[in-house]
Amino acid sequence: MASEMSGLATFGQCDWVPTVEELRARKPDVAVVGAPFDISTTYRPGARFGPRALRALAYHPGTYHLDLGIEIFENLDVVDHGDAYCPHGLTEQGHRNIEEKVRDVVDAGAFPVIIGGDHSITWPAATAVARKHGWGRLGLVHFDAHADTADTVEGNLASHGTPMRRLIESGAVRGRNFVQIGLRGYWPPADVFEWMREQELTWHLMHEVWERGIKAVMADAIARASDGCDAIYLSVDIDVLDPGTAPGTGTPEPGGMHAADLLRAVRAVALETPLVALDVVEVSPPYDHAELTVNNAHRVIFEVLAGLAYKRRNA
Repeated sequence: MASEMSGLATFGQCDWVPTVEELRARKPDVAVVGAPFDISTTYRPGARFGPRALRALAYHPGTYHLDLGIEIFENLDVVDHGDAYCPHGLTEQGHRNIEEKVRDVVDAGAFPVIIGGDHSITWPAATAVARKHGWGRLGLVHFDAHADTADTVEGNLASHGTPMRRLIESGAVRGRNFVQIGLRGYWPPADVFEWMREQELTWHLMHEVWERGIKAVMADAIARASDGCDAIYLSVDIDVLDPGTAPGTGTPEPGGMHAADLLRAVRAVALETPLVALDVVEVSPPYDHAELTVNNAHRVIFEVLAGLAYKRRNA
């Protein structure tokens, strides 16, 4: 690993493995992929800079996880596989390139960590993972302020407000294994929630998290997402956090989760489910302050890596 303040800015100062050939030869446990795409954003753009920021602006906290008592990178081989090419203004090509980049990672036997980018990138990324781990056999745990299950947003089928609907419609993920945590605010409208009920989605509003506590909510969420599935995909929209904690995002919604709760929740998913992929999306550095959002998103990834390392050590 390089020094924090010198050399190539890779995620966590991990080795740079940019080609498919190098990836297949190395056979890492985890490969980080950037998806610098935000042309499907409805409000504040800037998430295309998320992958760069998480590599270059998050301060390096060390790699020994205090709660789990494990040195992450001694138990897990993690590499940075670079970014999918997302040409400006070309949604279909950008999404296709993201799907191909993630497919290369899963075909190499690695766990993909995808850094967005707006939330539309979950559609191609989870599609690639479902093709590898079983179409309709993939459960999805989704942290977000918004359901992202609209049919269209201003006529756009590939909006960052529609990816979860596309995944369910395609059959990649069954509605009954799709669980959402942290929803709040004033969107989507009632007809979208009616569609979600028809598809047997489960959602835990932020009010429920507030009333019951994140531990109880996560026990239910994990059981539901895992029921009848072979693998779990975890998608974290950073706007699930309260904007006082994570201001650097495109559609901030007050009243969100605390960082401590989110970090422990994603760790639980890593430890307690057959987790096979993670994405962290909607970090918009132009609206961030003091790298608060960047560091929270970075730690979400570190919590998942720590959980994977712990399971690998104790397997």
